[in-house]
Amino acid sequence: MASTSDIRKGLCIRYNNDIYKIVEFLHVKPGKGPAFVRTKLKSVTTGKVVDNTFSAGHKIEDVRVETRSYQFLYNDGETYHFMNTDDYTQIALQKDALDASDLLKESEVVTIIFNAEDNMPLSVEMPASVVLEVTHTEPGVKGNTATNATKPATVETGATINVPLFINEGDKIKIDTEKAAYLERAKE
Repeated sequence: MASTSDIRKGLCIRYNNDIYKIVEFLHVKPGKGPAFVRTKLKSVTTGKVVDNTFSAGHKIEDVRVETRSYQFLYNDGETYHFMNTDDYTQIALQKDALDASDLLKESEVVTIIFNAEDNMPLSVEMPASVVLEVTHTEPGVKGNTATNATKPATVETGATINVPLFINEGDKIKIDTEKAAYLERAKE
């Protein structure tokens, strides 16, 4: 058993007869009344996101989890196939277990979280950023740089990301996987 002071991003808890992963949390201490923790929980079984408020000191049941490194092999529609980098065993997961599946490139190494009790995969954690090549984007219009202007660009996985005007087709860019946002031009 844990309390609300142990809440952190990525913690898996048992709530309403299901296992949820904490996506966001905010500890609120109003001037009047007791403190509470506002959370956004994502069900690892259905992928549904719910908002919940826990009062301070509330006991929550945390789920013991293990993390393992897996390499993404390929996807066939809604099923994504991964290989354990230690013992080369393969597992298949549904698309809703992944947070940013449209940024997942073949041979990318991800961390898969398993329930330690029954060895069931709970969720897939992407690396903080990925480097992808721009496959299509319109050329930037010269003189259109008065503001922080962006244009849509399609990367090699098929995802569309807003990038600055100086990015061209064939450029490799670094993308934040949490927000699916452009970070910088990748170093060669």
